[in-house]
Amino acid sequence: MKKKLTTELLKKAAKTFCENESTYSNKELYGVTDGKAFGTFIEHKFQSFLEENYTFEKGSSAKGIDLPSEDVLTDIKVTSVKQPQSSCPFKNAKQKIFGLGYNLLVFVYEKADDHERGTAILDFVSCSFLEKDRTADYTTTFRIREMVKDGAIKEDLIAYLIDKNIPADEISLDEIADSILQNTPEQGYLTISNALQWRLQYARVVNLTENISGISKLIDKVN
Repeated sequence: MKKKLTTELLKKAAKTFCENESTYSNKELYGVTDGKAFGTFIEHKFQSFLEENYTFEKGSSAKGIDLPSEDVLTDIKVTSVKQPQSSCPFKNAKQKIFGLGYNLLVFVYEKADDHERGTAILDFVSCSFLEKDRTADYTTTFRIREMVKDGAIKEDLIAYLIDKNIPADEISLDEIADSILQNTPEQGYLTISNALQWRLQYARVVNLTENISGISKLIDKVN
């Protein structure tokens, strides 16, 4: 009987998947240069790997993330080590400060084509699990935490948010400042750029060498 998927089992499965895939010759990916195609291919292959061993709720376009059940609540991201980044839906400006609202499982690969065999190997050089509280923007949360520590008042925070072009109207900025004073955000570890979709950059996580609560480095061949 299959086990019900949990975040701990998800992390173990991701580590095993990376170890297996890093030596697997993919005929389907030989000569392919489209990063989006890699992402879709690996996401589907990993979800099939999970289905063989666990029971879990599958994501949908309506739910927006790959593993939406409340006890897992994780989105899967696949990106190249050359430029480790991806996009995600913009819900509200608070995501940049308090996190995306769900966990992230980030696969980072390095691709090499074997021209003699006509195959490609995706070597997973990094795989990290970020708990949702760590998915905010690094610089924004670092400065906000400093400001709160230094005794900033609501108007100080609103001025900072405006200065940093946080995409929100006056009413929303007022609410965000109140939320910050009521509950100081955790230090985030992503770089999040404002756009119609958030642009998430993972270099800080990939290069992380210290142990941070809420971030699990499952595979780390970079450091």
